[in-house]
Amino acid sequence: MPTLTVYFDENLRVLEGLPDACADLIYIDPPFNTGKTQKRTRLRTEAAHDGDRVGFQGKRYRTVRLETKGYSDKFDDFLAFIEPRIRHAHRILKKDGSLFFHLDYREIHYCKVLIDSVFGRDSFMNEIIWAYDYGGRSKRKWPAKHDTILWYARDPEHYTFNFEEVDRIPYMAPGLVGAEKAARGKTPTDVWWHTIVSPNGKEKTGYATQKPLGIINRIVRVHSRPGDMLCDFFAGSGTLGEAAYQHGRDCILVDNNRDAIETMKQRFKSIPVEWILP
Repeated sequence: MPTLTVYFDENLRVLEGLPDACADLIYIDPPFNTGKTQKRTRLRTEAAHDGDRVGFQGKRYRTVRLETKGYSDKFDDFLAFIEPRIRHAHRILKKDGSLFFHLDYREIHYCKVLIDSVFGRDSFMNEIIWAYDYGGRSKRKWPAKHDTILWYARDPEHYTFNFEEVDRIPYMAPGLVGAEKAARGKTPTDVWWHTIVSPNGKEKTGYATQKPLGIINRIVRVHSRPGDMLCDFFAGSGTLGEAAYQHGRDCILVDNNRDAIETMKQRFKSIPVEWILP
């Protein structure tokens, strides 16, 4: 049975406690550019038999507080915030593992330059466009109806890509390809057309930034194998955890937002979960 572990904690602290090369697939959908004043306390964790934190595989750690800084959560600060987390993502990925980094059009190009510097430009595999058609339409510019997902392979020569697990999609002009091909469908490209989570659908958890299970399922099936360890350290509503459990993968989820934890508690009521709480 797959194992699902949820940490209610600051993700950098949890990442510092995870061992090298422990994750086969990382998917993150970080917050960005909120405009709010954020306070961050820099911490260091060290192994200790009587530590105040429980980490990976039950190991205990002591938390040492170093300093607290406040800043406005805008572009430059976001990059400073995300960089150490990307470096840990690179460290904890296995040799054939992958990182999927999900953001919208405002900051994704700056983040790509940052991730290139950590993973190496050769490790960049795809820019995936998730296109949807929902919500208001501006009369002053072209309405923004897509997110961007960057795929990086830890080793661009050896990575997991299960082509046989790629779900097929309908042809836009089935009459041009013949009945057999039309019935089989075609494989997606790097543009993924998928609706957002319906406000009235069964999938909806009420969490503001919830991503569709269909998008995450595709990533999980194609870029990991049964029994693999998946990780999302900006877990939000826990969509990666649900996809992982459905497809027989283990998963580590981390979030320090109480609303996210409460949402996951409701979402995972029928799933065995190890909750690591303060």
